[in-house]
Amino acid sequence: MAGGGTRNWRLVRADTDAVPPSARRFMARARQRRLRALLPWLIGVGVLAAAGGLTWTVYGTAVLGVRAVEVVGAETLTPDQVRAAAAVPDLLPLARVDLDEVAARVRGLPPAGRVAVRRSWPSTLVVEVVERTPVAVVPANGTFVLIDELGVPFRSMTEQPGGLPLARLATPGPADENTGSALTVLAALSDDLREQLVAVSVESPVQIRLELRKGREVIWGDDTKSDEKSKVATALLGQKGDEIDVSAPTVVTIR
Repeated sequence: MAGGGTRNWRLVRADTDAVPPSARRFMARARQRRLRALLPWLIGVGVLAAAGGLTWTVYGTAVLGVRAVEVVGAETLTPDQVRAAAAVPDLLPLARVDLDEVAARVRGLPPAGRVAVRRSWPSTLVVEVVERTPVAVVPANGTFVLIDELGVPFRSMTEQPGGLPLARLATPGPADENTGSALTVLAALSDDLREQLVAVSVESPVQIRLELRKGREVIWGDDTKSDEKSKVATALLGQKGDEIDVSAPTVVTIR
């Protein structure tokens, strides 16, 4: 350095005009590329945060909790009986209710045949019940037990209901062979036989008889060929005699 002195350097920001336009365009495009690269990540973070908050609200809080259990279709059952069987805690998040478990608990009520459970947002659980339809009544120890088309006993009454035939069965139930025979015969009866029917009695699967009005009887035998037996017995209702034996429908006897 001339004169042995020390030179002091000072940085000076270049004027914008000192940067070539092409460089400025390059740097601008670079910033845009970085922003575009970050944008999906930022959106993803926002979506995850929103989804997490929504999930917590739906599944983890009582904001969308059960506030009402609506019962549809119950007739002999009361809504309170159905709600008690459903056993859904108040304010349990609606999304966390196990619909199948609730339906199974309600089906434990004897009159409940089919049960469907669904959510009605924001805070109602709907329980739809289709009750069993009685097809016969079984006398048992001074009471009368209703059975449905499957042979399921589902309701006990102190008086015999009108409009239903009696089925004399020792142990009514869906697994009982005698119950199945009684239901097979009842399903095959003509309108004329039903009109005169007092009871179907099944002592065993091969000892079935119909008790008719005025003390008449139809000896049915087993439950095979029940449609044919029904037609033959119906045709003979106008004949004299207290006992019509159609156990062998091709060889009928009247006494």
